Amino acid sequence: MTHRGRVRSALAFALVLGTGAPWVRGQAALAEIRSTARDRAAVARACALIEREMARTLAPGVSVAVARDGRLVWSEGIGSADVELQVPVSTTTRLRIGSVSKPLTSAALGALVEDGRLDLDAPVQRYVPDFPKKAWPITTRELAGHLAGIRHYERGEFEIRDHYDTVRAGLAVFEKDALLFEPGTQFSYSSYGWNLIAAVIEGASGERFLDFMQKRVFGPAGLVRTGADDPATIVPGRGHFYTRNEAGAVVNAGFVDNSLKWASGGFVSTAEDLVTFANALLEGRLLKPGTVKLLWTSQKTSDGKDTGYGMGWGVGLDAKGRRRVSHSGGAQGGTAYLVVYPDEKLVAAMIVNSDESFTGQTPRIAEIFLDGE
Repeated sequence: MTHRGRVRSALAFALVLGTGAPWVRGQAALAEIRSTARDRAAVARACALIEREMARTLAPGVSVAVARDGRLVWSEGIGSADVELQVPVSTTTRLRIGSVSKPLTSAALGALVEDGRLDLDAPVQRYVPDFPKKAWPITTRELAGHLAGIRHYERGEFEIRDHYDTVRAGLAVFEKDALLFEPGTQFSYSSYGWNLIAAVIEGASGERFLDFMQKRVFGPAGLVRTGADDPATIVPGRGHFYTRNEAGAVVNAGFVDNSLKWASGGFVSTAEDLVTFANALLEGRLLKPGTVKLLWTSQKTSDGKDTGYGMGWGVGLDAKGRRRVSHSGGAQGGTAYLVVYPDEKLVAAMIVNSDESFTGQTPRIAEIFLDGE
């Protein structure tokens, strides 16, 4: 049996969902010709891993892509984009990427720095004059490295259903709160810090955040299926989103309006687009190499300790000591992971349309393509 036939056969088993009705996973759609035996073997191993994880988590659909040396070597949609309509995931299905939105937003920061319109070390009030002053000044560099002391989500805020017409309006959720600590002294992950970054981008650019992202990031990088997850807008190819209930059955994810957090976690994309984005950084087509290095260099706390986080990217080494930058993401009914090996010029991305997921296996998939094992 061919690899394509094996995948289709393996994915054609039925699951029983919360409704009690059988559901058959959609057929895999292979988008690229695997030109080498090594790549074909890597795809087979990666598919086997995904099949096992889909069976374990009951995740309905997966979008996955891998590129080496700027060339897409694997891109595939597996499973269902819409369980009720039995629509399969394709390589063009747009899914929620959660905090993988932060690396995309970081490219906008880099563009403004290159343009000379953003000073990363100026107080944020230079760009957002009406943001309340705190006990200590806050800079964009600190925000981008989760060093600013801005709090993260509190109970129920991740699922906010309110629509915010402007980036600035969304800051009202947290702007009056005190800082958790003096900026620079601690690392504390904060999506709200990146919401404030969106307002900084608007102030520095003089443009709406989403317009600037399209003009300076999505368009130049060649991202044709990446944008805001606006619940009121018709988004071509957008999949459906799922979770699991207390009984373990797959159910529809709850409604959410991501207008609060475009910059930090509100985009939809495809695995191919995420890989394309990373390649644009690796190849110097989107930002200058020095700017990319800035984003991909770990920041330090004031006592000199590395945080393992640059500006919108996690920074570190894999088990074999190879440099790796990455970011994971979670959303209502969606999870994602983007991994880049800069020295090996290898990129892997995975998105799943469930918040009960296994996208944490994306680094393992990258290793399969690097090591052949």
